[in-house]
Amino acid sequence: MASKSKNTKTASKPKATSKAPPKPVVAKVAKAPKVAAGPQKARHPHKRVIENHTSKESLAKSLASVIARGDEDTDALEGRLKRASNQQLLRLSRVTATVTKKYGSRDKMIAAIGTAQNKSKDKDFLTKLESYSLPQLLDLAAAAERAARA
Repeated sequence: MASKSKNTKTASKPKATSKAPPKPVVAKVAKAPKVAAGPQKARHPHKRVIENHTSKESLAKSLASVIARGDEDTDALEGRLKRASNQQLLRLSRVTATVTKKYGSRDKMIAAIGTAQNKSKDKDFLTKLESYSLPQLLDLAAAAERAARA
């Protein structure tokens, strides 16, 4: 069997007395004061609807006239939009704002898509485009613009 060794302390070496040179003192740069942010905007869809459009009903009513296709009843569409979620209404609001800003109206956007795809004289194609929803038409118009640039 192994015998236990006795704890014997060996003489410790004297500690070094020289220290590392002190670090240079760097002057602190004064930070610019924070810019006071404006009033915080609402993040939840319900609050954004209330903040921008006063009520869901008024937003649905304003969207119904723009989104309605030629043969569609705006009152029935307004009733369906009132039951839609706030997030969907906000998305439709962004789409209608983009369409009116870029193209002016639904018919002008359909004409722009037809000319971009060199199908402006194809009546069947244009009637098919009239059956598409406004967001679908906006996606088609964006794709046609990208194709034209490439």
